[in-house]
Amino acid sequence: MRAHTLIPSALLLLGSLTLTAACSHGSGTPGPTPEAQPGPPSTASRTVDPSKIKGLEIVNDSSEQSSCPFAVSYPDVPGAEAMTAAMKKDVDQRLDTFRSNRCGSGSASGGEFNVSHRFLVASGDVLGVRLTTLDGSGAGNGQSAKSYWYDGKDGAYRQALDLIADGSRDAFSAALKKRLRGHEGVDPTYLDDAFADATHLAGLLDDLSFTTDGGLRVEFEPGTVGGTAAGSFVVSFTKAAITPWLSPFGKRAQKQTERPSDGLDLGATSTPSAAVPTHTASADDDTDCTKVKCIALTFDDGPAAPETATLLDHLARYKARTTFFVVGQNMAAHPALVRAEAKAGHEIGNHTWNHPDLTKLTPEQVAYQLRRTSAAIKAATGKAPTLFRPPYGAINTKVKAATTLAPVLWDIDTEDWKYRDSAKVAQTVIAKARRNSVVLMHDIHPTSVAAVPQILRTLTAEGFHFVTVSHLRATL
Repeated sequence: MRAHTLIPSALLLLGSLTLTAACSHGSGTPGPTPEAQPGPPSTASRTVDPSKIKGLEIVNDSSEQSSCPFAVSYPDVPGAEAMTAAMKKDVDQRLDTFRSNRCGSGSASGGEFNVSHRFLVASGDVLGVRLTTLDGSGAGNGQSAKSYWYDGKDGAYRQALDLIADGSRDAFSAALKKRLRGHEGVDPTYLDDAFADATHLAGLLDDLSFTTDGGLRVEFEPGTVGGTAAGSFVVSFTKAAITPWLSPFGKRAQKQTERPSDGLDLGATSTPSAAVPTHTASADDDTDCTKVKCIALTFDDGPAAPETATLLDHLARYKARTTFFVVGQNMAAHPALVRAEAKAGHEIGNHTWNHPDLTKLTPEQVAYQLRRTSAAIKAATGKAPTLFRPPYGAINTKVKAATTLAPVLWDIDTEDWKYRDSAKVAQTVIAKARRNSVVLMHDIHPTSVAAVPQILRTLTAEGFHFVTVSHLRATL
């Protein structure tokens, strides 16, 4: 995934509260998690279309190495640089720890590190984002979530607890403790310790989000108010119960979640959106790979703005066709780029919704990851994909049985996620290129995109033709 450099710069009757205990699963995966389960209106979350956010970029990074499996993704919204910086700091610290503990040993055992994102609200002068993390390098299930908030009116990053007025936090905490106490799975010792120090309250209550009807959800990570085996706990407040405790910012966030306005304005001086190429394939590819040398370049983890657009321009100059394996949550932000890929004659493949190791999921979760992404691809291009690339190349019989999509691996790995050097990436492809090879690259890295002109120029001179994976397979 793309590594993005940032410029330095989430009293009424207690009977109106509800509590649910839930066992968490992987980041962004389906299953009996609070966000994946259907529920009463008070627990429904708002769906935000990120493609409507002007100037949005998605900050990405990932590996394709089974001994160091990580994938992170979070948004960079114009005007909310302070919030983006807070997410970057948290993600970078945790990723550095994971890489120190997990990577470099050469062992393929252990878990992965995955950070996925979801917009809670992007309306008016309020932005809310939830990052969900799976860290398999430590004890327990390694799952956590945190909500980040931005107040466009005051031009300030807000923590989740800032949704609650200072003078109401004692009453809010007391209500939470009373509702949690005695519930199955909640350990009194854990509970008392968690709320004992008021200075740590912001860290404990760091995952707050509003529902479509103005209620509030408070989620406690596994291990905070009970043992990790008990899973996470969600306390839901009705709108009537929570409104008296909200800060002025909290009330605006509540209103914008319940009744979103037409757009988002955080006071950015400009919010330019990257241009989308308009290249159009003149006809179907008639290259006969039994008679000429063919090679399939493939690009994972996109789309990314502006990298994917630049790549499409490079490919068009050489009339080269490739296969893009897109990640669903990135595609949700930039569907126009995926439409442009398809219009230019490239193939769109499925690379899951948020890049998890599919072999670590249940069959239902595997199917969900792929089905959700395939639906997004079809909605954008009018055509459902037939291929998928398993993250990290991790695949087994369980994964194969969970989908009708055909898996695609590779025989040339540029390791461009590790070596951010365009000359090295280009030379790797040129030196290893063989007839009918499948090359792994990533269009989220500027250095990888910059390597493409040299690859196209040199291999074209050597007689290679650039085709999609499906065309290569069909003509062999």
